Amino acid sequence: MTDSSPRTARRGRPRAFNDRAEQNTIRALDRAMALLHRLSLSDGMSLSDLAQDAGESPATVYRVMITLQGHGMVELDPTTQFWHVGAGTFRAGTAFLRRTSVVERARGPMQWLMRESGETANLGVEHGDEVLFLSQVETHQAIRAFFPPGTRSPMHVSGIGKALLAWIAPGRVRGIVARMGLERFTDRTLVTAEALEADLQATRGRGYAYDDEERAEGMRCIAAPVFNAHGEPVAGLSVSAPGFRLLAQAVPQTGALVAHAAAQVTEAIGGTVPELRGYSD
Repeated sequence: MTDSSPRTARRGRPRAFNDRAEQNTIRALDRAMALLHRLSLSDGMSLSDLAQDAGESPATVYRVMITLQGHGMVELDPTTQFWHVGAGTFRAGTAFLRRTSVVERARGPMQWLMRESGETANLGVEHGDEVLFLSQVETHQAIRAFFPPGTRSPMHVSGIGKALLAWIAPGRVRGIVARMGLERFTDRTLVTAEALEADLQATRGRGYAYDDEERAEGMRCIAAPVFNAHGEPVAGLSVSAPGFRLLAQAVPQTGALVAHAAAQVTEAIGGTVPELRGYSD
């Protein structure tokens, strides 16, 4: 007979897990994670730059980095004396990818999409109200888009982001917009809720989203959603390319390729493409 009393019950968190009071956080660990995050956004940083960026003393930052180095989370280049993210961080990060089969199942369709379109294929998901890129198959072109795994992007200026938003309930879309805002990146960025909703409606109608130089001038992206068994968007597949190669007149043809590849991934994970509906709350 199993004892389900609080004394022996297995829990992944204590009773007061929602309590974010200072006594329930570990300042040293919080400092280490903040430094690791800063390092992950760079191509390497010196100790002094890390310390200045974090507002900590070099001695404190050095102790943190040595501790992280001991676990393989960071590495020090002896020539440049720059700190870099280590292999241990990569191994920890891949555990996130193992939570879903979509990365593995998308690899074949992404390779097909790259060959057919001649452009870089990307896979991303919504995470923390942003697009998190999980995988990429690069084109062989000399000039190409580059979104390494772990890269994040605001959803309203991402082809994948808009492909996901188009099939998310309107109430949740409004929540994301309220929390994240609609920052302007170029003259083409959609910076009003009305403009974004019109674009999402068009996305639902044609089956793919179109980022027309809305995040970066000269770069275009076409994306389509991947659905789970409940018809919910769980990922997005895209191609991204310089505008001089991905011309406006080629968008419908490329969009059909992207939508086909996304549908292949949906089928591979046992998903269902939802019927177009009113998308009321």
